[in-house]
Amino acid sequence: MARIPNEQIERIKQDISLLRLVESQGHIVTRKGKDSVVSCPFHTEKTPSCIISPKTNLFNCFGCGAGGSVIDWVMMTQGLSFRFACEILQKDLSLIIDSGIQSIKQNTTTKLSPPLAANADSQTALRQVIEYYHETLKQVPEAQDYLRSRGLAHPELIARFKLGFANRTLGYRLPEKNRKAGAELRGKLQETGILRDSGHEHFNGSLVVPIIDENGVITEVYGRKLLDNLRKGTPKHCYLPGPHQGVWNVDAFKASTEIILCEALIDAMTFWVHGFRNVTASYGTSGFTPSHLAAFKHYDIKRVLIAYDRDDAGKKSALELANTLTQQGIDCFRIVFPKNMDANEYACQMSPPQKSLALVIRKAQWMGSGDAPKVTTVASDLDVSENLSSLAAQQNNTSPENPINKVQNQTPQEEQLNKQATPVPALPASGVEVQHGENELFITLGDRVYRVRGLDHNNSVDQLKIQLFAKRQEQFHMDKLDLYSSKQRQVFINQASVELGVSTDVIKKDLGKILLTLEEQQAKKQIETSEQKPNELDAADRQAALALLQDSDLLTRILSDFNHAGVVGEETNKLTGYLACVSRKLNKPLAVMIQSSSAAGKSSLMEAILALMPEEERVQYSAMTGQSLFYMGETQLKNKILAIAEEEGASNASYALKLLQSEGEVSIASTGKDENTGNLVTKEYKVEGPVMLFLTTTAIDIDEELLNRCMVLTVNETREQTQAIHAAQRASRTLQGLQNKLEKERIIQLHRNAQRLLKPLAVINPYAVQLTFLDDKTRTRRDHEKYLTLIDSVALLHQYQREIKTIQHNNQNIDYVEVTLDDVDTANRLAHVILGRTLDELPPQTRKLLKEIQHTVKAACQQQGMAQSDFRFSRKHIRNATQWGNTQLKVHLKRLEDMEFLLIHRGGRGQSFEYELLYDNTQGNPSHLMGLIDVQQLKKHKTQHYDKKKSGVSVERSGPSRPQVGGGSDPLKTLQPLNNKGCHESGSLYVESTLQVV
Repeated sequence: MARIPNEQIERIKQDISLLRLVESQGHIVTRKGKDSVVSCPFHTEKTPSCIISPKTNLFNCFGCGAGGSVIDWVMMTQGLSFRFACEILQKDLSLIIDSGIQSIKQNTTTKLSPPLAANADSQTALRQVIEYYHETLKQVPEAQDYLRSRGLAHPELIARFKLGFANRTLGYRLPEKNRKAGAELRGKLQETGILRDSGHEHFNGSLVVPIIDENGVITEVYGRKLLDNLRKGTPKHCYLPGPHQGVWNVDAFKASTEIILCEALIDAMTFWVHGFRNVTASYGTSGFTPSHLAAFKHYDIKRVLIAYDRDDAGKKSALELANTLTQQGIDCFRIVFPKNMDANEYACQMSPPQKSLALVIRKAQWMGSGDAPKVTTVASDLDVSENLSSLAAQQNNTSPENPINKVQNQTPQEEQLNKQATPVPALPASGVEVQHGENELFITLGDRVYRVRGLDHNNSVDQLKIQLFAKRQEQFHMDKLDLYSSKQRQVFINQASVELGVSTDVIKKDLGKILLTLEEQQAKKQIETSEQKPNELDAADRQAALALLQDSDLLTRILSDFNHAGVVGEETNKLTGYLACVSRKLNKPLAVMIQSSSAAGKSSLMEAILALMPEEERVQYSAMTGQSLFYMGETQLKNKILAIAEEEGASNASYALKLLQSEGEVSIASTGKDENTGNLVTKEYKVEGPVMLFLTTTAIDIDEELLNRCMVLTVNETREQTQAIHAAQRASRTLQGLQNKLEKERIIQLHRNAQRLLKPLAVINPYAVQLTFLDDKTRTRRDHEKYLTLIDSVALLHQYQREIKTIQHNNQNIDYVEVTLDDVDTANRLAHVILGRTLDELPPQTRKLLKEIQHTVKAACQQQGMAQSDFRFSRKHIRNATQWGNTQLKVHLKRLEDMEFLLIHRGGRGQSFEYELLYDNTQGNPSHLMGLIDVQQLKKHKTQHYDKKKSGVSVERSGPSRPQVGGGSDPLKTLQPLNNKGCHESGSLYVESTLQVV
């Protein structure tokens, strides 16, 4: 139905007397000067406050603010739409013209013909209401404008799914309430839920979408309010009363074994209008019903792509839904939109939407366990780039005829796409030739040449920022813009058309092709990157890496390779750092900080360890600003190594680093500008872990919170180590040194390949309940976790020497490797040095100075025959004896003084001071971590236990109480005996588990 011409609307407003209309409706009108006043029918009042002006033919109420023309009066008093009000007034206007009467003599509230049959049953009445709403949508401009704003002004969509609009006119088309037929009909509509008990329409002001099954039965109706500025408490989404029933677009289940499942019907219709016809929707995040599951099973759906919103509720529901569908044998993928976006918003902001939706579908993430199944895609010949202008014109309603009221003929390519739409479409082809330069692309379109720079800097799907240079003959234009921002595109179009001397339509079409071409280039690069996986090695490299990982003396081999690579000494530090880097594959990796004085070699040690790790699995910086960590990309650090050269360079980011290490992720809410509207909005940035943190520092006092989270490695600063380094430096200048350098490159590549072969397996420690740890300080709660993780890292490194086992949990297979007693023994030896040293209150350098002072004082006392309590020494005396620098010595002496290892005495002249050594060496070896279980005895007990089981001797089962350390009862008696379910040939000890072992 054509729109009412503006000339006709203006004529109605001028020629129909509002005053006579109000009088004809029975309202009492009182003259007041040149105007008239009447009691406002739109609110309750005692004193009339609605003014009617015959001169302007308008009304205005000072009480409630209502006002407008004669059309507005009829719409508000009769509850009619704009079109219906105009139709009624147009009839009155025709009577006026035909008879020459200058005033309205009849009441304009004549009822139109009722849309429903009086004797209809509930289902028939519901179908007739849906048909009435469907016809109403075609006649109401605001409903059409809403569909157009959501990109859903598609005639076939409206006709096929019977989209409608409820504008409160249904009640005025029904028979009077006091009539029998009217009462019965209203009762049926109240029974179905179309009318409420009050008589008001349930879906008033809503876009109406019926859910129709394959037999034509309406099982559910969805309503979406057109306006977003609703009163508090008014729901934006509404359904028929009762539980949800039925599935939208059930025909898609018959045509495809792959279904796109959206969170809302608006999102599902978005996919449908853009060619992805195998789509349906649940009723919100918690609206996946038994009807959906029954349909998936009945039609044998093989794969579901979950296209829920990318917010917290959508993520949670998608995971729960994937778990449910996976249990039914249905493969699940997750379509990932930009943060806090849904499918409709994404399609409306991207241009063209078909290619944008195809891009996120192609990047759908596998939600099951193991490798994703291979997907057979169906290629489409529909070239969206050639139809960009026509599609934009259709969505902007610039065609001569309203597309709402006309179903356009489809091309054969579109029909093929509709029949065989696939959730994983083929790579889009723009049909544009691209010439590649160094960090730039050249695209030629007619007599125009475009140069693109900065494409490689776009790492997310929600932006496409580039530097675009356009040239035509001698004219050119250059600007920076985000091609996904319509505002920035329009600015470039306007300016480039002036500079190049071509029409805006030409530049607009060029930008459309450039956008598609760049998306194609990004997609190709992503595919090439995914195909070039780092663990896909050639046969020779893989065999060499496997030989390394399967070496029975792997840890010794690692230390030997360090020495061949030119790193001398530091055996414990090298091995601990290497294992800590391996822990990046675990859910809670270790963190390492190398502490030493300046020029002692801490950076060299870190670089030597990192050199053996794959480049793609480590991120290195010299410094980090306070908020830089929050903007690194959501998964850029996941299961990787974050190395910072100096802890001081990361002091501003220490809070974020500590949070990332403890919580496994960091997030920040930041204010930014919306790229489309320009308004300030709150944006969330999140970085996911886990991440292995690697730092170095020269600071003596380390941030306590950061220190608790790290394993501190102290560089060997002895004279013997310095001599060994000098010898290695001199040897590197020899012929053998050159050969060692070439061998170093081979060793580094070998270890990188071996690291690429490591799999992120779960680690099970069957001895965990028997392990013990020091518990006299609260900080050991975190150190105990470091100790356990160190054991897990040793086991993970030896995964190619162990049996990979599998458990089933919630129909998912989880691979794991078990800890052996040798792993515990290795971790104990490292923990004695590393954790025993870090649990000491004195920093390593201060502890070293204390020993030097003790040695010097002891020698002097023996020489002079004095008691230690009587001997005094100055800082100069210690500086000469230790050869330490004055500044360094001053700092560590101050710490010893504060902790009462030294006592200060004033000199005789009152100006100088002397020290007395209070330390008497009764604290034992600080590098020994007390409280760890004796692994050798544990091995011996295990062997005896296994021999008894083989000989048939029964072994008494004891409770899981904690083993005692040192004295008392034998801690080995608490070990759980072997059982039939958990025993294997090597005799490992197991704890009972309810998980099924495969």
